[in-house]
Amino acid sequence: MQEVYHSNSILKKYIAQPILGITLVILLSVTGCGTPPTTTDPGMPSSPSNGAVSPEPQQPQSVAMANVTIYEADPQCQELLPQTVSVPSDRPIEAAVGQVIQNAGTVDFNIVGYRVTVDNTTGVATVDLRADPNSQRQFVSLSSCERFSLFGSLERTLTENPQWQIETVEFTERGEPLDI
Repeated sequence: MQEVYHSNSILKKYIAQPILGITLVILLSVTGCGTPPTTTDPGMPSSPSNGAVSPEPQQPQSVAMANVTIYEADPQCQELLPQTVSVPSDRPIEAAVGQVIQNAGTVDFNIVGYRVTVDNTTGVATVDLRADPNSQRQFVSLSSCERFSLFGSLERTLTENPQWQIETVEFTERGEPLDI
């Protein structure tokens, strides 16, 4: 005659002995003689009650990507160099602008937000920037090299990707024109 034990009471008896407890959980899972307990003890493995392997977590659906050209200033701030990057195809303009802003940042000046609007009838893109109010510096204190790196890169990136049909770029800060 086979004796049946409640797995919880057996496990409690052997919980102080981790190797025996782990062996018992594995044995019970394989033989199906009971369900292993649910525990919050990080030293105890948990497994499904039927001994099956848990499925892998679902991976997020892949986002369609598009290749675009962004421009960055060279180290001497003499010219803008093209670089091909992959951005989400559902919002390529915003993603490209974000990449340029990220690459043009300085230690003591941060842009914490931006918005891009494009008037398809006129071909004018407006980039509304938000400087970090806690930054040591603001737009007016940027050096000529920093201005070239940020504004020149943004303008070239937006106008040199022909699929966007942008002719001109305007810059604002919180809706007010930036004097650059």
